[in-house]
Amino acid sequence: LMRSETTQEARDVIGAGRRNLIINGSMAVAQRATSVSNQNMTTQASPVCDRWRLRAINTDQATFDISQQNDAPKGVCTKSIKIDVNTAETALAADEIFWIAQTIEAQNCSDLGFGDLGASDLTISFYVKSNVIGKYAIYLYSQDPNRYITRTYTIDTAGNWERKIIHIPGDTDGNAIVHDNGIGLKIYWWQIAGSDYKSTDSRAWQNYGNSGIAYGHNVNMGSSTSNYWQLTGVQVERGSNATEFENRSFGEELALCQRYCVVYGGDDEVHLGTAHAYNSTNINLSVHLPVPMRSKPSASTVTSGGNWVQAYMGANGNISNASISVGDSGGTCK
Repeated sequence: LMRSETTQEARDVIGAGRRNLIINGSMAVAQRATSVSNQNMTTQASPVCDRWRLRAINTDQATFDISQQNDAPKGVCTKSIKIDVNTAETALAADEIFWIAQTIEAQNCSDLGFGDLGASDLTISFYVKSNVIGKYAIYLYSQDPNRYITRTYTIDTAGNWERKIIHIPGDTDGNAIVHDNGIGLKIYWWQIAGSDYKSTDSRAWQNYGNSGIAYGHNVNMGSSTSNYWQLTGVQVERGSNATEFENRSFGEELALCQRYCVVYGGDDEVHLGTAHAYNSTNINLSVHLPVPMRSKPSASTVTSGGNWVQAYMGANGNISNASISVGDSGGTCK
C-alpha cells in the first residue's frame, strides 16, 4: 500500500499514468465553433469547447457570447473558454440560474468506490479569470445515488489568472456509481444563482435538493455587459493533492472528445464515403467513425442550409439534408 502526503509524493506515486477525469480541460478542442454570440443558453448545449455544456434557467434578460480564446496561464495551456455578458441580467430573481459544467461518464469514475467506506477523495483544480471578484460556488453531482456536495472559491483580483484547488471527500453513503455509459459525476461552475438555490448548507454529501446547489455563491456575473469569466486547465483527480495540469496531446484530446461528438468538414466540403442512391431523393452512406461513440449518434449539420452532394457518372446533384437519419452500423457506435 502506497500513500502520499505531499504533492511531490503524489506525483511520484502516480508517475506517468493518466490521472485527469476531465476531458478537454485545456479547452483546445472546439469542433462545433470557436465563438457564438448573443446566446440565451436556455437549452443546455456545448456551443464552443467540446464537453463543456452551458445552461441558463429562468433568466429573462441575459444573453452571452461564448468563445475559445488564445489566452491562458503561461506554461499551463494555450486556450481557454470565455463567457462575455452580451445582455445583462440586472434584476436577479430568486429562481434564475447560469452555469457551465462537464459530465464525467460513469465508466470513467465508477471505480471511485462511492457508497463505501473506502470511497476515494477527489481534488478539483482549475485556472479562472474574471473582472467580477467575489465568491463563486461549485457543486459536484453523483447521478446514480442522486447526491451532491458544494464548495466555493474566491476570485481575489480582477483580470488575473488564478489557480483554485478544491478538495472533495469521497461519498461513503448512498449508492455506488453504476459502471455504464451514462452520467457518473457532473461538476458545475456557477456564474448566476438566485436565492432559491443557496439556502441549504450543502458542504457535506447529501441527497439531491435544489435549495443548496449554489450554497455560498454571492456574485452575479451577469449583472453588466462589461463582465466576463474564463476557465482553463481543469483537472479532477483522485486523492487530496493537486498535481500539475495534465496536458494531453491534441490528437489524444480530440479522440476523447469524438466519443461524444464527431464533426466532419465544418464549413468546408469533405468526402464522407461511398454511397448509393436508391431513388431521386435518398441515399445510403456509410460513414466510418474515428472512434467508438458512447451511444448510437444522431446526425445534424453544423451550418444551416447545407446539402449532401453526390457525384455520379460525371454529373453532380444535391440532396437536401432535411431528413438525415442514422441506422445501426455493426455496433461501432455503442
